[in-house]
Amino acid sequence: MSVDSNQLRVDVHVIGQIVGGSGFPEASLFCKWKVQMGSAWRVLQGDHEGQTQVDDPSDEPVANWCHPIDLHFATKGLQGWPKFHFQVWHQDSYGRNELYSYGFCHIPVSPGFHEIECVTWRPKGTLIEELKTQFIGGSSQLKNPDLVSSSAELYKLRTVSMGKVHLRLHIVVRDFDKYGVEF
Repeated sequence: MSVDSNQLRVDVHVIGQIVGGSGFPEASLFCKWKVQMGSAWRVLQGDHEGQTQVDDPSDEPVANWCHPIDLHFATKGLQGWPKFHFQVWHQDSYGRNELYSYGFCHIPVSPGFHEIECVTWRPKGTLIEELKTQFIGGSSQLKNPDLVSSSAELYKLRTVSMGKVHLRLHIVVRDFDKYGVEF
């Protein structure tokens, strides 16, 4: 009996939410996100990128986004396991948007419920750039945001810690046991 190589696949479902952000120097925040994955992976259902609404809490230091995540992946290999890329933005009282920080985290490998805190950072500029950030606003940005999760290039950057993005995710896997992967 021959097996069609297109049928050799396992499924990963990611269901949950981007709960919010905490620890940032200002309120009035929103988050842009996307999923990056290897070439053996593809999204069968769901949005693999999006943006939350702006939350400007007046009485607590946490931006509440409660942005839903519902993704269905298929893969023929484990290499290039999906990860979330985040950009947290601040919106000022004039409606101008300023990129606050970058972050990334891998989607958990094990099935079940996971609460994740994704730390974020921003590039540290030169003394002149940092002074401009303090007095005029804006901050240094990466020319290529995909470098956020590239360990080969990331170690060269000087960074400043910012806040955290909080996620609650349920991971459901299917057919991994058929290929000898146990959790």
